[in-house]
Amino acid sequence: MAKIVVALGGNALSKDGKATAADQLAVANETASELVKLITAGHTLAIVHGNGPQIGNIILHEEAINTEKTPTMPVDVAGAMSQGQIGYWLQNALRNQLEQLKIKKPIASIVTQVLVSKDDPAFKNPSKPIGPFYTEEEAKKLAKTRGITVKEDAGRGWRKVVPSPMPLSIIESDLIKIAIGNGAVIVAGGGGGIPVYYDQHGRLTGLEAVIDKDFAAEKLAETIDADILLILTAVDNVKVNYKQPDEKTLTELTVDDAFKLIAQGQFAAGSMLPKVEAGVSFVSGANKRVCIITSPEKASKAIEGKAGTRIIAN
Repeated sequence: MAKIVVALGGNALSKDGKATAADQLAVANETASELVKLITAGHTLAIVHGNGPQIGNIILHEEAINTEKTPTMPVDVAGAMSQGQIGYWLQNALRNQLEQLKIKKPIASIVTQVLVSKDDPAFKNPSKPIGPFYTEEEAKKLAKTRGITVKEDAGRGWRKVVPSPMPLSIIESDLIKIAIGNGAVIVAGGGGGIPVYYDQHGRLTGLEAVIDKDFAAEKLAETIDADILLILTAVDNVKVNYKQPDEKTLTELTVDDAFKLIAQGQFAAGSMLPKVEAGVSFVSGANKRVCIITSPEKASKAIEGKAGTRIIAN
């Protein structure tokens, strides 16, 4: 049986723009039903989730108030809040479904800090949009009054942007290893983890940044020596010439082929590109490792080799 790190994309937690707690718990239950198949098959799971819609809603609600007595929380704090929120939905859904099958298994969410470098180039070019949309006038006013960076977001309006540094290590890695070693299902590294660095006094300090969930999942997979990195997203397979007349579905991709396609600009930044890059990084570390990219509905079939795109070493 395999040790699997599952990276859940936003579509695995919310659909059709529905954002109520009940709506998102319902989607979490749908996703959990696929993950339960992997657990009942005997696989060991660690789950990493995205938090884009959820952290956006947290910031949107706080921005709507934002008074001296109730100020908007920093991005790292909002990230921690979203880890608890989504972790609760996932562990609740998993536990209920496993107990219906008469399976007792420890399940827990770990508020996870991820070490980054304060010298990461990303801090010189904030690019990750978060929170509500503003008019250009509103955004530029906020930039002056609050000292934030704002950018226009794909013609939809202006938003606050924050850096997206690369993860270096997972602070709670020892705890995660102990839990997995004792048979637990762990939800960790939610939203890419809370970005932290060591200050001049050697203390961990949070940063206004967002780590890409796929890169954090890859780092977790390396850390626990996983066999498979399973990235679940909105599509069943990686494709080239996406949405073009000559679109092609890929079922297998070697590291060399992946580098060639990346150089050709085949994968969209912020979408499929980080998933393929995370997969390449993972399988390059050991010949027996495999990364699989597919949709939540095809998760169990993908592990059986019957669906999805497999990224393998050369």
